[in-house]
Amino acid sequence: MNRHLILLFLFLATGSILADLPGPPRAKRSPHQITAPHGHTRTDHYYWLKKREDPEVISYLEAENAYTERTLKNTEKLQETLFQEIVARIKQDDSTVPSREKNYEYYIRYQKGASYPLSCRRRVGSQKEEIMFDIPAMAKGHKFYRLRTGDLASDENIIAFSTDTVGRRIYTIQFKNLKTGKILSDKIENVTGNHAWANDNKTFFYSRQDLKTLRSYQIFRHVLGTPVKDDVLVFEEKDETFRCYVYKTKSERFIVIGSSQTLSDEYRLIEADHPTGKARIFTPRKHDLEHSIDHLGEQFYVRTNKGAKNFCLMTTPLDQTGEENWKEVLPGREDVYFSSFELFKNFLVVVERRNALTRIRIRNKEHKWHELNFGEAAYSAWLGTNAQMDTEVLRINFESMRTPQSVFDYEMGTHQKTLLKEEEVLGDFNKANYLTERFDATARDGTKVPISLVYRKGTKRDGSAPLHLYSYGSYGSSTHPNFSSSTLSLLDRGFVYAIAHIRGGQEHGRSWYEDGKLMKKKNTFTDFVDCAEHLVKEKYAHPKKIFASGGSAGGLLIGAVANTRPDLFRGLIADVPFVDVVTTMLDDTIPLTTFEYDEWGNPSEKEAYHYMLSYSPYDNVSKTAYPAMLVLAGLHDSQVQYWEPAKWVARLRHRSIGNNPILLKTDMTAGHGGASGRFDRFKEVALKQAFFLDLAGK
Repeated sequence: MNRHLILLFLFLATGSILADLPGPPRAKRSPHQITAPHGHTRTDHYYWLKKREDPEVISYLEAENAYTERTLKNTEKLQETLFQEIVARIKQDDSTVPSREKNYEYYIRYQKGASYPLSCRRRVGSQKEEIMFDIPAMAKGHKFYRLRTGDLASDENIIAFSTDTVGRRIYTIQFKNLKTGKILSDKIENVTGNHAWANDNKTFFYSRQDLKTLRSYQIFRHVLGTPVKDDVLVFEEKDETFRCYVYKTKSERFIVIGSSQTLSDEYRLIEADHPTGKARIFTPRKHDLEHSIDHLGEQFYVRTNKGAKNFCLMTTPLDQTGEENWKEVLPGREDVYFSSFELFKNFLVVVERRNALTRIRIRNKEHKWHELNFGEAAYSAWLGTNAQMDTEVLRINFESMRTPQSVFDYEMGTHQKTLLKEEEVLGDFNKANYLTERFDATARDGTKVPISLVYRKGTKRDGSAPLHLYSYGSYGSSTHPNFSSSTLSLLDRGFVYAIAHIRGGQEHGRSWYEDGKLMKKKNTFTDFVDCAEHLVKEKYAHPKKIFASGGSAGGLLIGAVANTRPDLFRGLIADVPFVDVVTTMLDDTIPLTTFEYDEWGNPSEKEAYHYMLSYSPYDNVSKTAYPAMLVLAGLHDSQVQYWEPAKWVARLRHRSIGNNPILLKTDMTAGHGGASGRFDRFKEVALKQAFFLDLAGK
């Protein structure tokens, strides 16, 4: 008998799941009372699913996986076809464009058929390759494997690297001598992987997290060759709403210990040449004062919201770093969001968002500015690796919804742009066969919400096409109109793919974010619905063939619109969705909770509690006909715990009065980012696409 059927039989025998084959598993209902500090009580019948190590929980999740597999069995051939299409477009023996750092160029290189790449370097001017890490070999025997290639010591001989074999983002840091090829005996376990080297080639700073909450709260100093138990605690963050981290300035002069929450930052400085020296505070933390820092010459550069909602750029002397000494270099502007900067000896590069698109501007030593022109209506552009400070060459990346990722070197002095590589899409792909558009939808409160979309030429704009609508809309994270070769499989089958740039991101600056968080969070959900209806009105989409997806906080979006407008969507995919908002935000032992109060609110406060309760997807499941839903979870997820989607699906099944399938698939070997190997990820993409295509009748 099939193992999954045995599990279902056992659950039926014990009464843990009340289901008649071949129907879905029915999670047992065991009432659990949750009382908020201000006295309001809710009943959670599926709270028992929080016990990750309980065999009953594991068996239930596996029974759900078996049911999902059975339900989607009719799509298996389509899944395989889609998977083969996606893989066939990829140049399997590809490599990245090398990025220079000091005397070497670094890149990764895939071998045909391999799920993981080789991490490589070569000396500048030489074609002789050094394989730093044979990741395919290192990953053997692991169902999940993630290696983060870390920073090099100043002499470029010792490299730090960190590994996670579970998917919970708890890493082990080790060190490799690239001259000898030997891995050193030093091993720092159960840490974040974040680190920075001092300049003596032996002193190393790293951050450690609370293993229960996963909040990074300590910075230690380690000396190569000494016992880890003797490592020195350099800094401990006592405020549970803050997390800490460490990095080295681009100039390599300072080790920076950062401590941040949503609306406040604080930094401590240690001279990288004197790693045992006492850390000094850059400027004391202050609520609503956000800033980030880097160093060049005799001053620090500070990106900050001081007097500028959309951020500005300031400088301050090395020995006078207090806020009162900051002087403005680039003023804040109402219509431009200043997102980041890059320092060079003779140039200053700033990345901004204007009219919901990324702009890159450059200032030369004469303080004259110019802006790069990317020549498309909707696109994504970002800075590549620019480790060299004394150079006139800027590495940039560009792509659009129809143009594959392209890597350029840009001569900042002459304004010459050289294409180094455009991602090769194998097969008969031709970007001229696709059209991309950008326009605004009018939300119910009159706000203009940008939409980016792409479709294949020949797709009729007569209201007959199926639509896949995607968004995120949280944390001020803007959703970029990127290229996806896997999405071509939908486009080539007549789908329109659209991105709704809803409030909660930062597409239109800081106000766009503030209008989609805390007590204005519902704007995120209504914007999404209004964008979907606009696309129907403008005949980009068939009114009965609208599909939507989102992940993590974007899964919260999917859960919210499933409750408020289940009639609008034919099918929904929620990937590792944050759906049990109130319960999670009340529990400060859950990873990431304490420093997210400024995003969602603190439910210990009555007004915030009831507002969150009014939209929390789990708490607002009703007796209605829900659309077909595929919900994905990761057993070892460090950001959205697996029990949130599991509980949500159980409650949806209990209350839904419709006949559409509501499916849960839990990756039992991975976390928030899903599978670690590239081919395993494509199998999941094929599953999602097959789910939508089957519902669309394609």
